[in-house]
Amino acid sequence: MNHKDLISFIEANNLFSSSDKILLAVSGGIDSVVMAYLFRVAGYRFAIAHCNFGLRGDESDGDAVFVKNLAQKFGVPFFLEKFNTEQAAKQKGVSIQMAARNLRYDWFEKVTRENKYNYTATAHHLDDQVETFLINLIRGTGIAGLHGIPVKNDMVVRPLLFASRKDIEEYASESEISWRTDHTNNEAKYLRNKLRHEVIPLMNTINPDFPLGLSETVRRIAAFERIGNAALEQWCINSLQTDGEYEFIDITCFRNLDPAEPYAWMLLSRYGFNETQVSNILSSMYKRTRKIFNSATHILIKERGRLVISGHEVYNQVKPLEIKKFTGEKRIRKPVKLTFKRFSGEGSYQIPALETIASIDYSKLRFPLLIRKWQHGDTFVPLGMSGKKKLSDFFIDQKFSKREKDETWLLCSGDDIIWVIGRRLDHRYRVTPSTTEILTVQYHRQ
Repeated sequence: MNHKDLISFIEANNLFSSSDKILLAVSGGIDSVVMAYLFRVAGYRFAIAHCNFGLRGDESDGDAVFVKNLAQKFGVPFFLEKFNTEQAAKQKGVSIQMAARNLRYDWFEKVTRENKYNYTATAHHLDDQVETFLINLIRGTGIAGLHGIPVKNDMVVRPLLFASRKDIEEYASESEISWRTDHTNNEAKYLRNKLRHEVIPLMNTINPDFPLGLSETVRRIAAFERIGNAALEQWCINSLQTDGEYEFIDITCFRNLDPAEPYAWMLLSRYGFNETQVSNILSSMYKRTRKIFNSATHILIKERGRLVISGHEVYNQVKPLEIKKFTGEKRIRKPVKLTFKRFSGEGSYQIPALETIASIDYSKLRFPLLIRKWQHGDTFVPLGMSGKKKLSDFFIDQKFSKREKDETWLLCSGDDIIWVIGRRLDHRYRVTPSTTEILTVQYHRQ
């Protein structure tokens, strides 16, 4: 292995151009130090960044000094950050390893952005690829876990994924490169180390080209994943429909899919639904009962042959709007589109036989009027009736779906409901032969 192999791999995978500025993540270990030497020989423009996680006392501080000296030797910019990794892990409720990973990538992104570097390069190599694949396989994973470490992921590149650990060790020896040793890499209590020191050497005795062969398999899996995801994404685009603030999909879209799970997962995971919920949603599709499912961010309602999806905030939107006294005409667009017209009731007035237009006796109104969402316990006197009726019972009689109930707005005067907007007027506010002034309110469906 040499710098020409590095250049060929970078160009073949279009990782970056020769004019780009790269931030190298250098721990002080053999892999990242060799990467820095290769970048220097290849003539790339780069800086060095080092994370001190403070987990190994004086050894951690020694690593930081070593990497700083390396940057000075190369005459390149140096960035250093020291983290309280144990505290971060406790605060986030995650493992030390996960906390360290999150801290370093967040910091790399910050340094890259603030100092106008194009990419961050990490020193992952072929053996890391094998270890990651096996870890995911052992723990159980979907296809996303089997595609291994990507060569390029947003602003992070892995230019050593063509090289094995053996290649790197040979280059370091031939070039008389010194590095720092992290003794925790030899502790068998970590799964990655157990694979590195016990499992993978055994596989290499069976097939010396095992890392290279598995890397090719991972590459093919990643390619098929991209193809599959593109097809699934196109299905989502074709199937998902929008109605105002809601999105919905007709259940018949799933009928001829075999299997349906990948399609459902691609569609619903973006709304925060987990695998168990997606499975339950699929199981409920062809049952007659209405079902409601909640993720952390969205609500999904299975009703009338559709899956209706909305953010929680749509269902929780209850902020009322006041309508003050006015003359002539008034229009509002939010939270619901209405046109108010006030005029004399003298002469001939034909009451429109439309649910979307309410004709109201103006003299009975108390201002300001209020537009609000319905609440449990609301009652009104439906037009044509003499007694009060619970609004919830009215919804049942009219066979409102959950979505229709959540979309319903009320026009109120004081404590009275004047109009279930677009549905039914309150009998007490109807226009009669004695009405002298009329307020019409027209509901414009979105």
